[in-house]
Amino acid sequence: MPNIAVFNMAGKEVAKIDLADAVFGIEPNKAVLHMAVVNYLANQRQGTQSTLTRTEVRGGGKKPWRQKGTGHARQGSTRSPQWTHGGVALGPKPRDYSYSLNKKVKRLAVKSALSAKVLEENLIVVDAITMNEYKTKDMVAMLSALGADKKALIVLPEVDAKVIKSASNIKGVKTAQVNELNVYDILNNDKLIIVQAAAQKIEEVYA
Repeated sequence: MPNIAVFNMAGKEVAKIDLADAVFGIEPNKAVLHMAVVNYLANQRQGTQSTLTRTEVRGGGKKPWRQKGTGHARQGSTRSPQWTHGGVALGPKPRDYSYSLNKKVKRLAVKSALSAKVLEENLIVVDAITMNEYKTKDMVAMLSALGADKKALIVLPEVDAKVIKSASNIKGVKTAQVNELNVYDILNNDKLIIVQAAAQKIEEVYA
């Protein structure tokens, strides 16, 4: 059972807590993590890229030269794929790249990502994050005190507009609630900062 220090916003250790082995102490499954990341990136694709086929390129109605007797290969249109300014033969068209993963695979992937952060000592538990006003400067000071002044994901137990807005202008910092957690964001950030109440919710959901 991982024993993690709990810090306050000033970066001082105020307590220690035991995190659930079933969520934060499993052996990370690299294959499942890879599947989850590829799935997330595929689902983010808009799929709106489109090329013009020979029927969609403007012009080309006139036959370039007569069928026989010129010594050239026969051609019917200057918009065929082999011509400059012609259409694209097998180019991309709008499509949906998204697909779904099995629920058990998703859960295992999240637990593997959380456990990986614990093993790397990149998980920071904070007793509470409270902001009296919208103040980016205060959020920067907290991140600096916690040693998370690069890319960081802050996990909150519930929506807190002041915390979210205060963090939104900081490059490389992202906020999320427990129900918004995804493997890509966990792995893509150097530090994972979890409010203690959020850690308890995560254990309730994934244990």
